[in-house]
Amino acid sequence: MTNLLTTGATQAPADHATALERIRHLEALLGDPDDPDNPLGLRAVLAADERGELLPEGERALAGFGLGAEFVPAALGGRFERADRFSLLMRSLFRRDCSLGIGHGVTSFIAGLPVWADGSAEQRRRAAELLCGGGRIVAAYTELDHGSDFARVSLAARPAPGGYLLDGGKQLVNNIGRAEAAVLFARTDDRPGSRSHSHLLVDLDALPAARVDRSARYTTSGVRGCLLGGVGFDDCPVPAGALLGQEGGAMETVLKVFQVTRCVLPGMVVGVGDGQLRAVLDFTGERRLYGGPVSALPLTRSVLTDAFVDLLICDALSMVAARSLHLLPEEASVRSAAVKYLVPKLLQDNSYRLGVLLGARSYVREGPYAAFQKAARDLPVVALAHASGAVCLSNIVPQLPRLAERAWRPALDRAPCAPAVPETLFRLHDPLPELDFTWLELSTRGADSLAGHLPALADELDREAAHRPAVAELARLADAFTAELADLTRRAGALSPRDRTPVAGRRAFLLAERYAHLLAAAACLGVWRAAGPGDPFLADPLWVTAALRRLAEHLGPSRDPLPESDVDALYEELAGRHRTARTFDLFRTGLATRAPSAKEVDS
Repeated sequence: MTNLLTTGATQAPADHATALERIRHLEALLGDPDDPDNPLGLRAVLAADERGELLPEGERALAGFGLGAEFVPAALGGRFERADRFSLLMRSLFRRDCSLGIGHGVTSFIAGLPVWADGSAEQRRRAAELLCGGGRIVAAYTELDHGSDFARVSLAARPAPGGYLLDGGKQLVNNIGRAEAAVLFARTDDRPGSRSHSHLLVDLDALPAARVDRSARYTTSGVRGCLLGGVGFDDCPVPAGALLGQEGGAMETVLKVFQVTRCVLPGMVVGVGDGQLRAVLDFTGERRLYGGPVSALPLTRSVLTDAFVDLLICDALSMVAARSLHLLPEEASVRSAAVKYLVPKLLQDNSYRLGVLLGARSYVREGPYAAFQKAARDLPVVALAHASGAVCLSNIVPQLPRLAERAWRPALDRAPCAPAVPETLFRLHDPLPELDFTWLELSTRGADSLAGHLPALADELDREAAHRPAVAELARLADAFTAELADLTRRAGALSPRDRTPVAGRRAFLLAERYAHLLAAAACLGVWRAAGPGDPFLADPLWVTAALRRLAEHLGPSRDPLPESDVDALYEELAGRHRTARTFDLFRTGLATRAPSAKEVDS
């Protein structure tokens, strides 16, 4: 078994290790998922889920790895340098267990962002030391009475001598019962408006026990091991030094830093789709029907390759979005909402279709395919966490008319002022500048170099298709998406005043959906175009042509299926990765596997 726990080598990777080296270290630490003796394998994960607890061995291993340091900027002594690499590292954990990914990871990452953005030097130092030392900070935003409507959050922080008095509560807060600190989103002004709430960084262990109750626990159908709880405050005093940034500034900070989480979280969850596809590949290869394996049936291969292509789409969009936080932070407000909407949707749709292939086994909670049903239960919870699809679309809708006027129309007219996109945005291994929170904006102000890149890409492909038949179909699809952008530009410009607000009608939300698909198409084309000869699969037009076909299916009622030869070629790539234990994303990362026995080697 390849698992560092068996040798006791659970120490954190050296600080000078690169992000990719740390990903390989984490994969080795997690070990072979199918080894029944692996304390971090799927058998152990499923048993912990049945008990409704986080896998204890997993928490100990991740603490030894020093996962908390991954949430802290390198300038503060941590390891966070690149949003795209961080998303990839956490993808390894989500591939194994969503509960561990959230319960021992994402919560503290989300909570740290307001501190890095607004905190004083002392607050940042304390938070960084806590996380690097294996402690936990929770992000306490949710109140069940108000859902995602943060403007109505009612936890009050009233001025008092020496600080504030907290009165009210928060619900569905992960790890609230065992965290050392919390970032509270609290009302500091009774007047309505965007300046009524503030962030407080609170030392939970220092609060008077009689004034705080952290005993509530909520059970859920998915991520059952996560310790989702509640906290209630009864005139609980906190010092004035708990205030993060300026009083009344929390709403603006939330709208900015959540752009980071909306870009990186979907990339992590791609690992869940990878695990589900892996389980169904096992089943269709072992199950026999009509004298051969189920995987040989044309419909089965179509479903499997569609799921594979969708994972590539999700990865391209999430990686480009994560890289744009560094390269085009002023455009992140709309792009982050699009990726947070589309990636979970594609993954959940695939979960359903793959479940149909798996049949009754898709809801059985034991046996060789039990991990599939756990992932199917986890995915909706993870997709809803932090921001629902409707909330994300409502962030896009008000920006559509300005995007149409300032970015898309000039690009469609091939105007000299059309937005330019940096080529390094698509080169997934190129270095990135430091992520600077001060460059994040509440609105793009009409800037959108990614979607605006579609017409230029289509023109390039049209010229290339004349002497390269292999890209003729891709050129046709690129032209179709450019026409789609032109239609979206016209419709967005014609929206009524009411349909330019978050309370718009269905038509405006459908336009926002279409826009998310156009961004995905532009991301896929850009990644393919930037791929070098060192990655033959990524440089091959096969996958990106299939990706644009898949996206086109979502935009129209007609289906233009892939030629059977393309399906077979994609399936061979997928099956080859499965045999050699490599991921189904753009990176083809090697996975930990059990060393074969002498008998298996001989056979």
